[in-house]
Amino acid sequence: MDTENSAGPSGPDPEFAGRIGRIVDDSEPWWPAPPSPPGDSPNIVVIVLDDTGFAHLGSYGSTLATPNMDRLAAGGIRYTGFHTTALCSPSRAALLTGRNHHTVGMRGISNWDTGYPHMRGAVTRRAAMLPEILSDHGYATYAVGKWHLAPMVECSAAGPHDNWPLQRGFDRYYGFLQGETDQFHPELTVDNHHIDPPATPEQGYHLSEDLVDHSIEMIDDLNAVLPERPFLLWLAFGATHSPHQAPAEYLERWRGRFDDGWDEARRTWFERQQQMGIVPPGTRLADRNRGVLPWDELSDDERLFAARLQEAFAAFLEHTDDQIGRLVTHLETIGKLDDTMIVLLSDNGASQEGGQHGVMDEMKYFNGMTEDVASIVAHRLDEIGGPHSHTNFPWGWAQAGNTPLRWYKQNTHGGGIRDPLIIHWPNRIADRGAIRHQFAHVSDLLPTVLDITGIVAPDRVGEYDQLPITGHSLVPTFDDADHRPEPRTQYFEMLGHRGIWVDGWKAVTRHRLRDAFDDDRWELYHLDEDFSEIDDRAATEPERLKAMIDLWWSEAETHGVLPLDGRINQLFAAPARPGSPHAGGRYVYRPPISHLPSDVAPPTGARPWSAVADIEIPAETNGVIFARGGHGSGLVLYLNNGLPTFHYNAFGHHHVLASPGALPEGRHLLGLRFERAGEGGRFVMSTGRPDTEPSDVASMEIDSVIRILSSIGMDIGCDRLSPVSEAYLAPAPFEGTIHTVSFEVKRGRSAADVEAQARRDLSQQ
Repeated sequence: MDTENSAGPSGPDPEFAGRIGRIVDDSEPWWPAPPSPPGDSPNIVVIVLDDTGFAHLGSYGSTLATPNMDRLAAGGIRYTGFHTTALCSPSRAALLTGRNHHTVGMRGISNWDTGYPHMRGAVTRRAAMLPEILSDHGYATYAVGKWHLAPMVECSAAGPHDNWPLQRGFDRYYGFLQGETDQFHPELTVDNHHIDPPATPEQGYHLSEDLVDHSIEMIDDLNAVLPERPFLLWLAFGATHSPHQAPAEYLERWRGRFDDGWDEARRTWFERQQQMGIVPPGTRLADRNRGVLPWDELSDDERLFAARLQEAFAAFLEHTDDQIGRLVTHLETIGKLDDTMIVLLSDNGASQEGGQHGVMDEMKYFNGMTEDVASIVAHRLDEIGGPHSHTNFPWGWAQAGNTPLRWYKQNTHGGGIRDPLIIHWPNRIADRGAIRHQFAHVSDLLPTVLDITGIVAPDRVGEYDQLPITGHSLVPTFDDADHRPEPRTQYFEMLGHRGIWVDGWKAVTRHRLRDAFDDDRWELYHLDEDFSEIDDRAATEPERLKAMIDLWWSEAETHGVLPLDGRINQLFAAPARPGSPHAGGRYVYRPPISHLPSDVAPPTGARPWSAVADIEIPAETNGVIFARGGHGSGLVLYLNNGLPTFHYNAFGHHHVLASPGALPEGRHLLGLRFERAGEGGRFVMSTGRPDTEPSDVASMEIDSVIRILSSIGMDIGCDRLSPVSEAYLAPAPFEGTIHTVSFEVKRGRSAADVEAQARRDLSQQ
């Protein structure tokens, strides 16, 4: 007897639509259709730039070299009213979920977890990410480059991996999980495991090239087998976040190109913006931000240093543009470009984290330290932009990158949240080279993709009911330059800075650390007439301002913004989350183990700490026992022909402590401890046998200690990436046996740390 199902509704395939008889000759096979979206299914490439300002692209006014991104602008649409969240992780969370960043749990960067729902360092499962939705409709999904959407304490090989790219809908991943990485010595992750860089700087390695190589490889792997299957590629460069690093030939191209300074660059770029129609007629160039000096008031050394830092930025951006060009050319070569929607954007405005004069190593900014410009000019100028630098440019160049706007990344004024957005899709966008001035928000990407593909946002994904999508589709603006989107209100909040946009009006306040929020001074701008936020109408329209402030508080309550918290520096020193590697004060490692990211490694910064290595060695052993940080700053304990040696690298100020004698063959306990005293402290080395109490054998004093040591993590038994010391050749594997390395870290902060923190807070106003 024939049936149209294998065994009825309870059978192995209740949806089977063929016929099953007693034998195959009496049966009819059937296959389910592969999943596909109900509407269009173009390939989607999302290219995310980091800390790239509103004016940095040539197609947005600059004289920097971005011909490939400008080609996308010429063949697509540029948006001048596109807004982000003012910081990287929150913008990416909104971009991938279509919701506000507080709502999904990413108020700030994923290194933080304050214990409140709006700051978990991870995106709630109640907000499915774009790849999770697209993969259910047949898309291949690939992520390449920066992630920074998982709590960094979860980013070691131990996991948990719940918030890594593959667990949030991507099929494949190649990139780095941290917020920044050295472009010549990156901390790399493939899928769910860490790897060493495939080559060295001496062999011509640079991360941006590597990322595009893997992007092309993933696309080609799909195209070779299933060319009809659409794909999503998330390509998030490290560029142009610090460190600004580029191959030497790119650095050479920009020598002397910025000697006229940031004032001249801002004037030139603003004139180009006016000519292009990027800014509306009547727009004025904002005054210099507080702390930005006129170029001609800088000393000769300050001008030379600042110009070199901008050269490194320009070289980094141009090199990145070339890699984007390689990807676009490849899509064209394989016949995929016309039906690929390329979305190119920046996640926030240009960075203020180089300080007033710029830095050779960005970690100085986070430690409240100023750069010794004269020393850099005398000794290290030619290192800028290369493998031995970790630079960021000064405020003057950052504001130039945000022309014609005020303030920077982290702030909710235009310089922090108004950014480039280009959409290129030849098969769909006919008005090529056009400019759109409508308000747009970073949460608009996901609803735009759903609109294109006809996919209805799911009410439930897995076990989780989904939060409402708050973004708006940009598809109507593709064809209609005058399209008036439905009314919307968009709030902003970042690190206590706040703003709200309603129908072309914006209220905004820049919060000062340690001030009461009720003391913040709100400003009011009519953006439709005042693009660069210069004409403050707070005094002349107090009722409108009050209404908008009241609306901000209402929106804040609706979208989970509260409680407000402006303690940016304290966020890095928040109490350890239960279940994290830092829940106790003891760390025990038994090699071999994978590289430990910085947020997972023992916090060997300003706190008192100690380490004991249980090692077994032959005579005259060499190699690294543990290393934390890299060429810019860090610490390392190693053996040099059996001689225990500790090297503390404080931004190029090298302190070396060596034992008075080499260790003989056998098993030893090698100890190191840091005793805090004032702004500095003392390192003490000890040695002993496993059956005896270790004895102190050497010590050294240091005047000051680095509180946030490095963004580069820790290795046990080697120094895999950029070496802390030049006394050995990385990776310098340990030639003996390391049984264990144990760390003890004292919890809490000293009175000196609290006082120093307050001084740093005030210095950053």
